[in-house]
Amino acid sequence: MTLVKSISGIRGTIGGTIGEGLSPIDIVKFTTGYVEWLKRYHGKKNCTVVVGRDARLSGPMVSNIVIGTLMGCGCNVVNIGLATTPTTELAVTMEGADGGIILTASHNPKQWNALKLLNEKGEFLDKQQGEDMLRLAESDDVVFTEVDTLGTCVEKNDYIKRHIDEVLKLELVDVEAIRAAKFRVAVDAVNSIGGVAIPELLRALGVEQIEELNCEPTGHFAHNPEPLPEHLTEISEHIRNTKADVGFVVDPDVDRLAIVCETGEMFGEEYTLVSIADYVLAHTPGNTVSNLSSTRALADITALHGGQHSASAVGEVNVVTKMKEVGAVIGGEGNGGVIYPASHYGRDALVGVALFLTHLAKSGKKVSELRATYPNYYISKNKIELTPQIDVEGVLCVIKGCYKQFKVTDIDGVKIDFPQGWVHLRKSNTEPIIRVYSEAPTREQADKFAGAIMDEIKRIARI
Repeated sequence: MTLVKSISGIRGTIGGTIGEGLSPIDIVKFTTGYVEWLKRYHGKKNCTVVVGRDARLSGPMVSNIVIGTLMGCGCNVVNIGLATTPTTELAVTMEGADGGIILTASHNPKQWNALKLLNEKGEFLDKQQGEDMLRLAESDDVVFTEVDTLGTCVEKNDYIKRHIDEVLKLELVDVEAIRAAKFRVAVDAVNSIGGVAIPELLRALGVEQIEELNCEPTGHFAHNPEPLPEHLTEISEHIRNTKADVGFVVDPDVDRLAIVCETGEMFGEEYTLVSIADYVLAHTPGNTVSNLSSTRALADITALHGGQHSASAVGEVNVVTKMKEVGAVIGGEGNGGVIYPASHYGRDALVGVALFLTHLAKSGKKVSELRATYPNYYISKNKIELTPQIDVEGVLCVIKGCYKQFKVTDIDGVKIDFPQGWVHLRKSNTEPIIRVYSEAPTREQADKFAGAIMDEIKRIARI
């Protein structure tokens, strides 16, 4: 059993004893901590909170507990039911709510669930807000409301449609160009809410030929839900057999987008943001932001369009903070997360699909041909499982010393820049692992960089 408490949310495996997994008691504890923070932040007793969830198996149970707890604290709830993460973010602002809770463990396997916490802007809590919330949750300083002041709950099930309507309104989304291209599109939504949202979006964009794989929102994930190449063999084979023009893969909560070429080859998760940024920058020149673990290709493309690229610490809230600071017109993370401020400050695969299809239609190119126009880098993504005995900070400190002859950045873990590439090491906020990302002009070089560092970590930590 695992329970991870961070500013990214409260994430854990379902079941187990209190404090060691995401048990019903823990769900209540952190929901009340969030409510106490929300009331103090807004200076009011009766807050309105939007609740949405992905389709994972534990969703109804967790949702019932969260909604009941919110009502017991005097909060009024807008329950939007099955919804993507970006849909819930938009719903917070559309409802004029004081905050929101998204029930999703994102790309984690089915035994996981989580509470992702939003402010009144539909954005994730920042570092200080998250720390304040966690402190309140641990204090047990909670007084539940009496019967006459219990909160209410209303259900609204039209938010996916409303989200799609907002996407269609974006100036850079060209429905007529997409319709005229007559694309044949394959979709893999890993049996979660993306199986509803993405096909509905495609139909609204004028796509008539849609090949749906794993689009029933049953919560029984058809494969590992993290959209990495090794997990996407089914859609690759399907595209090769059916001659589809493009494939889209989303994670269970639909904030990450992976693209598959008409050849069945991966477009590259890192290049989702690169390609969409290329299109956006061509029409609205400006700055971009991505995190330290993202490809150099975005910086290259930004420079070609006359803008400046900035790097942030890993995590959506950190990317958003940096985007606001530099006035970025597009940004995100190399895991397929696209943040387009013209829509909202949140990773949104629906926005990503609409902008990419517009870009593809107007380019007149095949997906593989479009990919060939971008600088070619390869990222190797690895991880090292942690045990409680490992002093992660101590290990990273030793690594810094071992590579001090190179440029070392330590604002978020340790990033080592070599002349021909880089390696970024950081402790995950969502899993008990050290993530090891590396990039180089060739896959062999990237793997070599990562392998050397991982061997060094294992030696230091005696794994």
